Amino acid sequence: MTLKATKTSDVKGSCLIWGWLSLLVVLLDLGSKQLADMYLDYADPNPLLPVFDLTLLYNRGAAFSFLSDAGGWQRWLFAMIAVLVSTVIVVWLRRIERKHWWLGLALSMVLGGALGNLYDRVVLGYVIDFISLHYQGYYFPAFNLADSAITLGAVILIFDMLFLEAKRKPSKEKM
Repeated sequence: MTLKATKTSDVKGSCLIWGWLSLLVVLLDLGSKQLADMYLDYADPNPLLPVFDLTLLYNRGAAFSFLSDAGGWQRWLFAMIAVLVSTVIVVWLRRIERKHWWLGLALSMVLGGALGNLYDRVVLGYVIDFISLHYQGYYFPAFNLADSAITLGAVILIFDMLFLEAKRKPSKEKM
């Protein structure tokens, strides 16, 4: 079995160039969570608009507080899932040609969001949420910038799959 050597030109021509966006998402996410934790009182809504509050909440579960009362094991399960998904995304970004920038953009946003929430989960044992949207007594579950990046990245990924993937022609591999 032989392993193909990675050429510097292969890495430079890949979507790994979008790593700066992942880093930016992580920095903005962690910074905003730190500010929320410092300046907001837990579970005390701070109205900014009729449909938008800043409300500090700690989520020990996954999306929509799934398994938040499971006893603690879920922290490590979700951390392992985040590490696995992040690894797959990095490998995927490495294999995508730079010209497919919509896909690189989407995956980098998902990666940044996953890493931001992973940090919270491993270091704090919970994810800090603080963005609360509501309308006439109906509340959407609180979320953070990492969740927003993951959602936006997923929307762009769906757009890419529906409208751009079919137009791609596979590149010929050099032997």
